[in-house]
Amino acid sequence: MAKYPSASILLLVAVVCVSGVAQTIGLDIHNNICKSLVKTRGYICQEHQVTTEDGYILRLLRIPYGRFGSKSTTDQKPPVLLQHGLLTDAASWLLNPPNQALAFILADKGFDVWLANARGTDSSRGHKSLSTNDPAYWDWTWEQLAAYDLPALFNYVNNQTGEKSHYVGHSLGTLTVLAALSQQKLRNSIRSAALLSPIAHLGQISTSLVRVATLTFLPEQFYIFGLREFPPLGRLEQTLQTIVCIHPGVDCSYILTAITGPNCCVSPSSLDLYYEHTPQSTATKNIVHLSQMIRSGTVRMFDYTLPHTNMQHYNRFTPPVYNMANIPKDIPLFLSYGGRDALSDVNDVKALLYDLKDHDKDKLVEQYVEEYAHLDFIMGWNANRKVYDPLITFFGQQ
Repeated sequence: MAKYPSASILLLVAVVCVSGVAQTIGLDIHNNICKSLVKTRGYICQEHQVTTEDGYILRLLRIPYGRFGSKSTTDQKPPVLLQHGLLTDAASWLLNPPNQALAFILADKGFDVWLANARGTDSSRGHKSLSTNDPAYWDWTWEQLAAYDLPALFNYVNNQTGEKSHYVGHSLGTLTVLAALSQQKLRNSIRSAALLSPIAHLGQISTSLVRVATLTFLPEQFYIFGLREFPPLGRLEQTLQTIVCIHPGVDCSYILTAITGPNCCVSPSSLDLYYEHTPQSTATKNIVHLSQMIRSGTVRMFDYTLPHTNMQHYNRFTPPVYNMANIPKDIPLFLSYGGRDALSDVNDVKALLYDLKDHDKDKLVEQYVEEYAHLDFIMGWNANRKVYDPLITFFGQQ
């Protein structure tokens, strides 16, 4: 019987436990992002709080200007909102040196940079009435991120700056903005959107580890057993070892590659910082929702399984589908995807691009980086040249 290798077990357990201990003893994680990753590099870092319509209190970080050029707060600098992916936080944009990390590059190029932290992460665990110990706190999926978090963040930045914002999303941060735009939200507050490792269709996802976990309904099992926060401390390693990693075709010898694909260009020092800040918590219900999308191959709302329960939520027996073709055709979009990405699979991205086939041609930029996997887009040492330079040029044209 194949086993999950001991070194990877220790690494995964250490990462999960460090995250869990930090949450338990109340370490000031959100200040660590500003203090250890921003201010130590010579940048100003501000902290803001944004409360969503459904009561979640999000911490929003701001780098108002770069190390060079005008530091005047009255100068008009185009705002840009950066939204991280699943199981990460705002730190994901800050893990490389300043000349390689997108947040710093944008600040040095004259942008007013805002870094979001999704609900449930160490920096955004507040709520007007609920504690993270309350199951109700975790009763959400990426739908609520699209319906409540993004509008609240955009509105806040708009109120602070008086301008529409550019947007950069990675992974799950692309799905949420695409879903919101498909429902005609954000139209009056977004200037353009750059989608790195875009996620919408997931039916052809190529990571065997994630696919096996999905097809064996592991997220649903965690949820049934009452584990509302993901990753479930003390359960994940055992589950991987006894169920997922023994499955034929699943190679757990290097867990990150097994999930994201073989990243070509992530340095060991950046990877060390990555492990210090991951995994960040999300709702188990969110993982269940993504698993449903992988199995069904559709971009649809959460399926409550029982027809009468779906009827209560949606007034129909099956969940409604997000129609990506409904995204306003004049919203400028920049899509950058990689040939080795196991989560944002090329075929799934092509399905998204087909949905966007009627988009205004001069408003849609497609970029394919053959050697890139999932994390290369936010941590690749050469992403500044391959991805960020074209992205900034795209912003400048809007």
